[in-house]
Amino acid sequence: MLTSLIELLIVLLALYLGSKYGSLALGAIAGLGLAILVFDHQLQPGTPPTDVIYIIVAAVTCAGILQASGGMDWMIQIAERMLRRHPQYITFLAPLSTFVLTIMVGTGHVMYTLMPIIADVAIKKGIRPERPCAVASVSSMIAIICSPISAAVVAFSTISALHGFHISIPQIVAVTIPACLIGVMVAAAWSTRRGLDLDKDPEFQARIADPEQHEFIYGSTQTLLDKKIDAKSKYAVYIFLSAIAIIIILAFAQQLLPSFDTVVAVNGASPIELPTGKLVTPENLASAGIVMPGVTEKVPVTIKMYLVIQIILITAAALMIIFCGAKPKNAVADNVWQSGMVAVVAIYGIAWLSNTFFNAHLAEIQDLLGNMVAEHSWTIAIVFFIFSVLINSQGAVIVSLLPVAYALGIPGWVLLGVLPCAYGYFFIPNYPTDIATVNMDRSGTTKIGKYVLNHSFMVPGLICVFVSTVVAYLLSMMIY
Repeated sequence: MLTSLIELLIVLLALYLGSKYGSLALGAIAGLGLAILVFDHQLQPGTPPTDVIYIIVAAVTCAGILQASGGMDWMIQIAERMLRRHPQYITFLAPLSTFVLTIMVGTGHVMYTLMPIIADVAIKKGIRPERPCAVASVSSMIAIICSPISAAVVAFSTISALHGFHISIPQIVAVTIPACLIGVMVAAAWSTRRGLDLDKDPEFQARIADPEQHEFIYGSTQTLLDKKIDAKSKYAVYIFLSAIAIIIILAFAQQLLPSFDTVVAVNGASPIELPTGKLVTPENLASAGIVMPGVTEKVPVTIKMYLVIQIILITAAALMIIFCGAKPKNAVADNVWQSGMVAVVAIYGIAWLSNTFFNAHLAEIQDLLGNMVAEHSWTIAIVFFIFSVLINSQGAVIVSLLPVAYALGIPGWVLLGVLPCAYGYFFIPNYPTDIATVNMDRSGTTKIGKYVLNHSFMVPGLICVFVSTVVAYLLSMMIY
């Protein structure tokens, strides 16, 4: 028991240090923890989540090429026109805009371009920018579990299928989109009355009494409306949206997917003894492509959906490069691609570390949590939330904890219902989108409090996650 606790502390310390240093340190320091568990504590290393990583690489590459083509600027322009046309509703329209953009692109980091515009619209309308900015940041992140091309959604579908809960990507987002949208709107409704109005806020009034600060806050206008969008940039958006539409159609109608003759092991077949006396498993024979009656057989196998997603996304990226003038060098330099690659490294290290620990101690975890989970399976939501606070990645939470949850006997519909709890990293305001939001609000009303946890994102985040989880749980229970 003492050894298990020490190994758990190693995992938690690696996650803490990775979160403290941020960026690539999340994956790198997780790798250090993995090395200690494997070489010092002799734990068998788990399997890195390569399928999820490949999907992230494909999605981020496609989104990065879209940004390099100028197509993302056009999408931001459309959102900005709506915001400036109805500035009085900025606290509702801002989170709705970031929510939709994340669903379309698969990453919440798309909000970096839009957030200064949200703050500018609010200031010019006399609305406290903290109100729309904080909830818009929260909205951009919880929408990840609503995107058909996000690693979190694809990982949930893939891992669930391996454990007998066959659910397609459209079926997942059919629950998460309405649930999270309701959660976002409830959080936005609360935000409309948060804090003092700017004309009654003594701290803000003292700030603008300084002519330099007044000019800094009111003197410039953040906008993309004056940027000319090339026709090729618009074609890139059409290609990108077509790729997403094709993915959704194929996820619904998988009979349209190609099948290939594949050698597989016969269920229940025993290992084969070679003349040398060596035993060979049916799985090894199947992987070698050897057909042996009663042991292996050749059957048509439909291509897996996670491979389809990768093929379509990288194809869309190629089309945008060839026909829309998107420059790959620009994509690599932009924030969407860079943030996505950081996520790849984080999931690679964190999921591999946690997978190694959980596999080694699954029996103990089942003994410890089995009764509680059996009687109150929804309590896995708390575990999801806490783990997310530690590792800042919904994809990593799902890849790390979903197999454990299924091993504990939690039904798939429950896990789908608590999926919004995979977003908890607003709790400690060290995530790049939250930090960027604070910096982009020129009024200074969006901030991190003196005691760290009393920050602008806390209450909107808690409201959004709680309401989204309750609605998703009820929807999942009714449907599945």
